[in-house]
Amino acid sequence: MKIAICPGSFDPVTKGHLDIIRRTASMFDKVIVVVMHNYHKPNVYFSAVERVELLNRCVKDLDNVAVDMHEGLLAAYAQEKGAVRS
Repeated sequence: MKIAICPGSFDPVTKGHLDIIRRTASMFDKVIVVVMHNYHKPNVYFSAVERVELLNRCVKDLDNVAVDMHEGLLAAYAQEKGAVRS
């Protein structure tokens, strides 16, 4: 199974983000959109939970897309989810 991760702060989610997510979903078996914390952006418009909720509403028609959040290293997250090249 080919798994892709689309990381970002998504604060807020944009049409550009959704375009990338949709194109990625057409190329991979599973896509995980992961809301990350960007320490370089101290002011946020939406909480991480709100961003996950917004993204879930935006991708509800894409069966192979899941939305998650993570605060650690992206490389560790990708390994945990099996989205690494072997």
